[in-house]
Amino acid sequence: MSGEWQGKESRKTRLPHSINHQPSTIHHLPQPPTRPGNGHLQDWALSPLPLIEDGARRARAAGTDLFRLRLGLPSVVGFSPAWNRRLLSDLDTFRSAGGFSAVVPYLAGGVILTDAPLHRRRRQTINPGFGKKHLETLRGRTQAALLPIPDGEFDALEWADGAVLRLLNAAYFGGEFDAGLLHAFLAPLRRPFPVPALPRPRLFLRVDAELRRLATWRLTGGGDDLLAVLAPIPGGLEEARVSLAAAHDTTTHALAYAVWHLAQHPGWHAPEHHGAVLKETLRLHPPGWMGSRRLSRELDWNGVRLPRGTLALYAPYLSARDPGLWNAPEKFQPQRWQHKPPAWAYLPFGGGERLCLGMHLAQMLILDALAALPPLRAVRGDDTPVPGITLGPKGPLVVRRA
Repeated sequence: MSGEWQGKESRKTRLPHSINHQPSTIHHLPQPPTRPGNGHLQDWALSPLPLIEDGARRARAAGTDLFRLRLGLPSVVGFSPAWNRRLLSDLDTFRSAGGFSAVVPYLAGGVILTDAPLHRRRRQTINPGFGKKHLETLRGRTQAALLPIPDGEFDALEWADGAVLRLLNAAYFGGEFDAGLLHAFLAPLRRPFPVPALPRPRLFLRVDAELRRLATWRLTGGGDDLLAVLAPIPGGLEEARVSLAAAHDTTTHALAYAVWHLAQHPGWHAPEHHGAVLKETLRLHPPGWMGSRRLSRELDWNGVRLPRGTLALYAPYLSARDPGLWNAPEKFQPQRWQHKPPAWAYLPFGGGERLCLGMHLAQMLILDALAALPPLRAVRGDDTPVPGITLGPKGPLVVRRA
């Protein structure tokens, strides 16, 4: 088949609309093998990627785009463009407040958990600070905050972690947030679950106090960093804290993977190619590998009745590696971005009205960091994707100057 994407007819034949016989309830959906006593909970906690890959294979074999998981409540995972579009567009049916973010204190607040009809107005209020026009005013200070490249061998993952801490500090706070406190605040997000979900009231109180201190200066003396934009908005300090937490690991892991790919494929290391490199990196390793919603009402999905309260999951990781949508989906091929991707199959930043607030910020920081890199070569590393709150490499990813 020609082209970098599979053709339209290929995609149509695999969608459940063309199937005459569909299971009528969630209990008849395909599912991976369960374990006695805990369903899929153990595999979900310890090896979720093989679990959902198996579920997707079984769903495709059954001619559907949905499979069931037994996680203690009715749960389904969908991976087709049609499912992605419906979940990300129908905000009345698919509610964010009942998803996974609600159980992680770092993400349990602000616009992330705001549902329709209030979500659109809230986004309109905070969007300007994260738009391309305003971010361009911050670019000089974020570029100045870039970490230098070590002379010898170094771990691209460790370097990206430190670099993104500095970049976000510059963008949000002009570099004025206490660096040690910022590191302590974000470090638990890089630990396996359930560590990020554990309450840390004292740490959050210290972070909120630092936010108030810095916000007071901006409210009285002005400023143009992201905190200066958010501080006057009701609830703006919570938005700053939550969006900062959401930004760090996602940006760190995407940057680390991109550096690793450039070290392995030095022919792509040029500014004119970095956009395609980043897109391909995010396709293969989307930090937001899984998204969650809760159904506010019963839903009929191609003849399958999903009850109210169902945990409805969409998987950018699966959609971006679907062999029915992409040619050679497991291979790093930035040249595929000479053409538009299949609609609703590439979702590293979500989609629709709930498109990631920090998308433009992350892209700017990563592309500027890549442009500042010297030629590199890969030395040794383990880029196995490890899913947690975000998807990141197991590491280390050791590179050096070429």
